[in-house]
Amino acid sequence: MSKIWVKKPMSAYEADIKKSQLKRVLGKWSLTAIGIGAIIGGGIFVLTGTGAYYNAGPALALSFVIAGIACVFAALCYAEFASILPVEGSAYAYAYGTVGEIFAWIIGWGLILEYAMGSMTVAVSWSGYFGKLLKMFGLHLPDYLTTDPQTYIAAGNSGFSMNLPAFLIVLFVISILVRGTKGAAKANNFIVVLKVSAIIFVIIAGAFFINPENWSPFIPEATTITENGVSHSAYGIGGVIAGASAIFFAYVGFDAVSTQAGEAIDPKKDVPFAIIASLIICTLLYILVSLVLTGMMHYTDFNPLGKYPDAIKAPVAYAFDIAGQAWAGYIITIAATIGLISVLMVMIMGQSRIFLGMSKDGLIPQTFSKVNPETGVPTKNLIILGIAISIVASLTPINDLAHMTSFGTLFAFTMVCVAVWILRIREPHLQRNFKVPALPVIACCGIAINIYLIYNLSIEAQTYSFAWLIIGFIIYFLYSKKHSKLQNGGYGETFKAEQEPLEKPDLDL
Repeated sequence: MSKIWVKKPMSAYEADIKKSQLKRVLGKWSLTAIGIGAIIGGGIFVLTGTGAYYNAGPALALSFVIAGIACVFAALCYAEFASILPVEGSAYAYAYGTVGEIFAWIIGWGLILEYAMGSMTVAVSWSGYFGKLLKMFGLHLPDYLTTDPQTYIAAGNSGFSMNLPAFLIVLFVISILVRGTKGAAKANNFIVVLKVSAIIFVIIAGAFFINPENWSPFIPEATTITENGVSHSAYGIGGVIAGASAIFFAYVGFDAVSTQAGEAIDPKKDVPFAIIASLIICTLLYILVSLVLTGMMHYTDFNPLGKYPDAIKAPVAYAFDIAGQAWAGYIITIAATIGLISVLMVMIMGQSRIFLGMSKDGLIPQTFSKVNPETGVPTKNLIILGIAISIVASLTPINDLAHMTSFGTLFAFTMVCVAVWILRIREPHLQRNFKVPALPVIACCGIAINIYLIYNLSIEAQTYSFAWLIIGFIIYFLYSKKHSKLQNGGYGETFKAEQEPLEKPDLDL
């Protein structure tokens, strides 16, 4: 049983770095743009509506503050790890080299949940903005082609239904990613500039249409919301905390930066910079947008079964519509429709790199580690992911997806805070281009606040997510442990036992 705690030696990571077929094409600002590309979109264009209606009301801004503080602790720990192990795989790779295989597997399994559910959530939201964009030009897709079966039936309908736009956008993004990381990064950079410009526009233009009465009371009285036969508590202080838990998925972007370390030009310096820079920029934007949005539109108007049923899918654009500023809604809808594509792109890129790292270690089938030598990307990996994500996104309600994504994110962040502390104790002399200040305090705060936010997720999200972890344990003992290259005398991508340490690669160019 003790073998499940075996650690991947540093020499194995050096071998992985030397033999990696991934192309190092990402600089400091491209990595920062990847972080911003994933963070801006998921929270602002998707979760502002769900967080305001289901959890916090106008106090959603406080939820973003709490979630941002929780992220700072985890981001600092991520930055230290990234400066030590500049490889793809994110928290999974960090844990494998510090705590042990079983710990790394569970983190990797949680990251799969985080990125898969995150991609699906964004795909569903993109569908909402795309539908609104079509209506601007007088086109209208029937409800049975834009609604998941559960929501369709809850609205009193019967018969076949699926979210076709959500299904198709995932396949479109896959078609871009399989062509190579450099091209995808350029597309992402362009979209990020567009999105940030749109968000600044929302903040400035929306400020002129705020109705202070919509903020009163700022923290609504605690109540119970019942939907599709399921009831849960909302509002009050508990709702603000639950809101922070629910919107935590919005901050997954800086984690996505670490998944691209294998393609960074100077990962030990640029990845920590990009992680912290993207988090600071986006947290400020989140707080400002949530204040403007809940000031423009009453939080109860985001009810998916109410007067504006589509507002929860495209909250920012609908806020301007309700304010009588349709022209602004046009600008935001176009920017969001294009902007969410980059979020989906980064999410799926991150997911594929985590699969790549786990596959190279033998914990999942080798199909996921095969890299196309011409494009430098794991093509089969991306195609399999695209098919799975597109199908589930077309059939699942957005609220369920968002909550399960938050669990995966919070779980991974907790484990990173634990692992970086363990590594500092066990390997104090490792070269660290970035060190977390006051690590015991930072790590303890990160662990405590992330566990507390997990506790405040909905019962459904906790149940589904813990079931996912149990399935992960079963798969590990039935498949992964038997096929682990480390368990069988091999190290990562070396494919056989290489007991002699390799020379340290010169990556600080």
